Amino acid sequence: MRHMTASPRVRMSPDSRREQLLDLGVRLLATRSIDEISIELLAEEAGISRGLLYHYFGNKQDFHRAVVRRAADELIEVTAPSSDTDPLVQLMLSLGAYVEYVTDNFEGYVSLVRAAASGDEGMREIYEEARAALTDRLFEVAGREQLAALGVTDSAATRLMVRGWSALTEEVVISWVRSPAGVSRDDLLQRLAHGLVALVRDPA
Repeated sequence: MRHMTASPRVRMSPDSRREQLLDLGVRLLATRSIDEISIELLAEEAGISRGLLYHYFGNKQDFHRAVVRRAADELIEVTAPSSDTDPLVQLMLSLGAYVEYVTDNFEGYVSLVRAAASGDEGMREIYEEARAALTDRLFEVAGREQLAALGVTDSAATRLMVRGWSALTEEVVISWVRSPAGVSRDDLLQRLAHGLVALVRDPA
């Protein structure tokens, strides 16, 4: 009779284990609000003890912030501008990726927005960093010449308008995911992209 031997258990390094737990937290965040992701839930899903989770994250608040920061980093990555040289095309593609991200991670994304507005300084810091990264790179990627071709100047006033547009875009996309109101995805992207150009174009 042939005896079966158990495969040796692979021991993960602390950094690898923490990365694995963060990835799991982000997956859970796609369908749950951040408050619904407890230490107990993650420990159960990961098959480890709560004590081990506290070893990696310290407390529930640190755990939530780490998961949200990872989710924000993913949003920044998936909406990165393409290699297309047309800034308007780049904007459309980034907006499309943003809409897809919010759609696929709706509960978690909305909970981040709410947490940032609730007075949680840690969450607000993550939220503001993500928003700044998403808006500032519009100027970094396009460059002054391409912006000038659209009638746009990189100035403090222009960046202020872009920041306001990003807040509007967030509200519109969240509302659209809840209820499209007969607006197609393509129409939504066109309106948001051309709305930004119209908003930041130099009045002269």
